[in-house]
Amino acid sequence: MDRSSLFQLIQEQLDPEQTGFIAVENFTSLAEHHELQLDPSKLEMLLALVQSNEHGHVCYQELIELLNSKRSSSFRRAIANGRRTLQREILLDETGLGVYKRFVRYVAYEILPCETDRRWYFHQNRLCPPPVFMAIITIVQIIVFMCYGVMLNKWVLQTYQPDFMKSPLVYHPGHRAQIWRFFSYMFMHVGLEQLGFNALLQLMIGVPLEMVHGILRISLLYMAGVVAGSLTVSITDMRAPVVGGSGGVYALCSAHLANVVMNWAGMKCPYKLLRMILALVCMSSEVGRAVWLRFSPPLPSSGPQPSFMAHLSGAVVGISMGLLILRSYEESLHKQCSWWVLIFSFITFLLFAIFWNIFAYELLGVQIPPPP
Repeated sequence: MDRSSLFQLIQEQLDPEQTGFIAVENFTSLAEHHELQLDPSKLEMLLALVQSNEHGHVCYQELIELLNSKRSSSFRRAIANGRRTLQREILLDETGLGVYKRFVRYVAYEILPCETDRRWYFHQNRLCPPPVFMAIITIVQIIVFMCYGVMLNKWVLQTYQPDFMKSPLVYHPGHRAQIWRFFSYMFMHVGLEQLGFNALLQLMIGVPLEMVHGILRISLLYMAGVVAGSLTVSITDMRAPVVGGSGGVYALCSAHLANVVMNWAGMKCPYKLLRMILALVCMSSEVGRAVWLRFSPPLPSSGPQPSFMAHLSGAVVGISMGLLILRSYEESLHKQCSWWVLIFSFITFLLFAIFWNIFAYELLGVQIPPPP
């Protein structure tokens, strides 16, 4: 039965008068007689949705959205109320899975805090579209780093080479009129240590997040962290350049860690306390290294070294915007008031940063080091 025929069957048999609502007993009877040819997991969730409705009917549009693999906040509440109908074997007990499905199950337990969400993701997961955004970003960063490493014959502390700062990708306050530099700096890195740290986190955390939440949401979160990083530096550390993708990386990591903390009891990833402590230590160490290079450079340099403020602003983006994205798995963000509050706040910050970059440097008499 194709999807259009299924919708027609539901409307003709369950809502012939087109009232917009379907009686629970009618839908349950139709499902039990196997006239809805759906996979067992989705059918089970549909039954949980309708049986948990205290008014004796369910919205027709909500059923249609669920059949189209769309979930609303009311679906989440309904499943929570009707969880007694979902007491089946948990994902960890399923056997005979292939390598890819075992990896999907691993991702589900790493990212999602609710068993219902984990089962939904496991059964709905498709390899198309693949999680390519974080992989492409990481590959491009590695290629750019290797090119400059060969050209400069230097693999650590590349920022001390004058030719490095001449790159059109680096954000430099003297070149802030070149808008692309507020984005492109994420492809440049101080050295092998920063690139390795960022690439590892992008692949270990970014790829699973992209698999679960999709390329649009994760790319939006990552790029928001990148842009917020360069703009924050232009406001708070006005003489400093910026390199590295740490703004986007810290947005992803902070959002994930905050989500784990807020759903601590539901998260079933192994050794979560030890991994949480290790992640915080590594992230703090990277910030400390950036602060040290900014204010106590180990080698003579011709100008200020890259700022560390991009790390902090990325973390703020992750805890605010990112946390809402990760808590809204398969839910529409545009229907949530808090999402529009965050968007309004971010746009306000962008406008303030734009006016700051246009007028503040001259008004404050900031002595910008000459651009390379």
